[in-house]
Amino acid sequence: GMSEHGELLHIDRRRALSLRGTRPDAELAEQLSGRLRALGDATRLGLAAALEGGLELCVCDLSWIAERPQNLTSHHMKVLRTHGIVAARKQGKMTMYRLTADGSQLLDAALSRLDEPR
Repeated sequence: GMSEHGELLHIDRRRALSLRGTRPDAELAEQLSGRLRALGDATRLGLAAALEGGLELCVCDLSWIAERPQNLTSHHMKVLRTHGIVAARKQGKMTMYRLTADGSQLLDAALSRLDEPR
């Protein structure tokens, strides 16, 4: 019947309840959607992709590769870092960035279809 969420049209209540049960935990869903949003920017996706294969790069190199100003590149890297896609460490005055395991996994999933023939 009707509920505040509307009416089930294509599946029965038991199946619908079991599908509700497969939804990711709210906190996890929030974290993952944040990561997807972080990678959902073309420049950030390119910056993250530049770190594939375990490379560790500074903002100056990343900025050159992405063909973006250093201050913008730095901002984008902070966003990726906030969402756990990259990790950073100081090396003198420079900040070196690398992909995290989660970032690498997410990026692989995002890029896996791109090199397949259309």
